[in-house]
Amino acid sequence: MRGHGLRAGRVSRKRRRKRESAVHSVSLCHELQYVRLMKFLHQRGFTSTLLQPHSFTDTGRGLQAQKTIKPGQMLISLPESCLLTTSTVLDSYLGPYIKSWKPRLSPLLVLCVFLVCERHRGEASDWFPYIEVLPPAYTCPTYFADDVMTILPNSLRGRSLEQREAVLQLHSFNQDFFRSLQAVLTQPVEQVLTYEALRWAWCSVNTRSVFMNRTSSHFLSGEDVYALAPFLDLLNHRPDVQVSAGFHDVRRCYEIRSVCGTLCYQQAFINYGSHDNQRLLLEYGFVAPGNPHSVVYVDKGLLCEVVRGDRSLDQKMKFLAENSFLRDLTVSSDGPSWRLMTALRLLSLPQTLYPQWKAVLLGQAVCAERETWSVQAAKRVCQRLLQDTHTALHKITLLFQQCDQPIREQLDVVRSLRQEEKCILGSCLDTLTQADDLPSQRPDDGAVS
Repeated sequence: MRGHGLRAGRVSRKRRRKRESAVHSVSLCHELQYVRLMKFLHQRGFTSTLLQPHSFTDTGRGLQAQKTIKPGQMLISLPESCLLTTSTVLDSYLGPYIKSWKPRLSPLLVLCVFLVCERHRGEASDWFPYIEVLPPAYTCPTYFADDVMTILPNSLRGRSLEQREAVLQLHSFNQDFFRSLQAVLTQPVEQVLTYEALRWAWCSVNTRSVFMNRTSSHFLSGEDVYALAPFLDLLNHRPDVQVSAGFHDVRRCYEIRSVCGTLCYQQAFINYGSHDNQRLLLEYGFVAPGNPHSVVYVDKGLLCEVVRGDRSLDQKMKFLAENSFLRDLTVSSDGPSWRLMTALRLLSLPQTLYPQWKAVLLGQAVCAERETWSVQAAKRVCQRLLQDTHTALHKITLLFQQCDQPIREQLDVVRSLRQEEKCILGSCLDTLTQADDLPSQRPDDGAVS
């Protein structure tokens, strides 16, 4: 149900220009921690002065262009010596402990442990200038308080709890390895490699690393694709920006080229991928306003609630699950997704038409009466999601009145997500109402009736 792309694109551009005109920034390049960072990078061969760290009113920390960057021009080129990879860790004081450990450790765990140990060493660490500018905490769901978890959309809450559990297990399953590192620590290992410290390191790697496909070390287990990139990781994401990025094997640098360019004194952005806002919040801890990739997810429970009373509902839901039609059911500003409408069309059919169910999943039309039922069901889905969104926004307002700053930061990002989804659901309902007002058309002869 798409067809408003031109209008949506124009509106998006107007909103972006309005946002940009109101954005202000303050230079950070004279603050001691950024002076240390640039000195650290220059000693390792990084020489670019095209970008400088600034604090922006809309995104927080980012990088500002000091000259106009033309389309196709190099945005940043960071030498391999500036990248923090598993090779860095294996060549460090932790190397002998990691290489001798059985079973072999994952690249992700190795990077996390190195970050925790380096933060523990403080200014004695070679990587202190980088560790110092990393955020002390994150607004990823792994950090969320239980009260904040409860106001996430259902689908995101499930994935967030899985993420939290994964970090808990990473910590609890590797206690023996942690204890083996006591000799390199100046405090008891239980006070250094805590769950909170590992969570911080995990979020640092998960939110800030760049993809760098490398030959896996025989000392480690699993794919090795993480590289932490100091300074480069200050670049913020914007959905409509295009860049080309990757490690150059000849120049031995991680390079990013701008496809569209950036005006002088504007914030330079990169694109983390075509992610919807739930994915951005889950993996990176932020929401992109006006994100054209954003959708609202519809879960199995809501579908069952909307069509309750159907005696064959269990059989239909089982059929949809067996055909992988209960995953990625979404609505966007342009309307329900094809997968959602197809699932609803199947749910509109009586059990007596079971032989036709597969044909409907493959795209066969249904009669006008069942199509109308499906559109009405989609409206009920949106209305229920919108009701849930309003309830969540009300709870956020109440929680704001009784929490401290770290929780407020978490609530802020969830509120942004809920407000974006409120707009999407409102637009989707408008689209469905317009479709409802269209005159009924005679179905094809082959339509399921």
